[in-house]
Amino acid sequence: MIRADRPSLRRWLWIVGLAVLIVVAFVAFTPGGRDESDALTAEGLTSVPRSWTPTATGPAPSGGRPTTGSTPTWRPSATPSGAVPGTAASPALATLATLPVKGRAPKTGYDRALFGSAWTDDVTVALGRNGCDTRNDILKRDLIDISLVPATRDCTVRTGTLHDPYTGRTIFFQRGVDTSSTVQIDHIVALSDAWQKGAQQLDEQSRRDLANDPRNLQAVDGPTNQGKRDSDAATWLPPNQAYRCTYVSRQVEVKAAYGLWVTQEEHDAMAKVLAAC
Repeated sequence: MIRADRPSLRRWLWIVGLAVLIVVAFVAFTPGGRDESDALTAEGLTSVPRSWTPTATGPAPSGGRPTTGSTPTWRPSATPSGAVPGTAASPALATLATLPVKGRAPKTGYDRALFGSAWTDDVTVALGRNGCDTRNDILKRDLIDISLVPATRDCTVRTGTLHDPYTGRTIFFQRGVDTSSTVQIDHIVALSDAWQKGAQQLDEQSRRDLANDPRNLQAVDGPTNQGKRDSDAATWLPPNQAYRCTYVSRQVEVKAAYGLWVTQEEHDAMAKVLAAC
């Protein structure tokens, strides 16, 4: 009887051993306790505060708003508790709030020469003292498909194409007595306007820098620039509405950089544009 039961006993022991191995393997390969928060920890996200702002992904149209139907991702909100809504999303609005608001000073004493020789390279801002005059520096920056006049140390632009931000038009530029004015270099903050809003108090070097600072310069359609004259944002904005956010943001940046102020009407016009960006 004992001999007859030995095969059954061995079979039973083999089954028990196999079951133990299966249990051990299951425990070893099961990620115990790993939930979604652990997955976030692995990506370094669990230390992020619980304030979140939806940010749409995918391409944005020219108006700068996310396309309808784009998939939102979630990113930490940059707006601290108690901050004014919108200022974190629009640095220009936040900077605008720091600009002094005053009345326009008299234009008495204004002269273009007080801002240095036109397009002088003797400035301490970007592109200054590079051996090329400022006008050609900006033409090279803003035009495409350019050709240069030989023997000018690669400075003088002979031809090029401008995608004009003020009108949205494409303009062919050719250097010449009768053609150069087709494309002009606009001072985003007009020098006369700057003079009446704080530039009178700047030293000579700072005024030269203001007149030649690439942040304050843009190659544009000549007739449109002539129509602007020395207007501020309260009385003139680019006809191309898609560029107005950038235009006003640049004005704010320049005025902040050089300690200039805005009038109440100008401030309100700027705020209105930026609030819609």
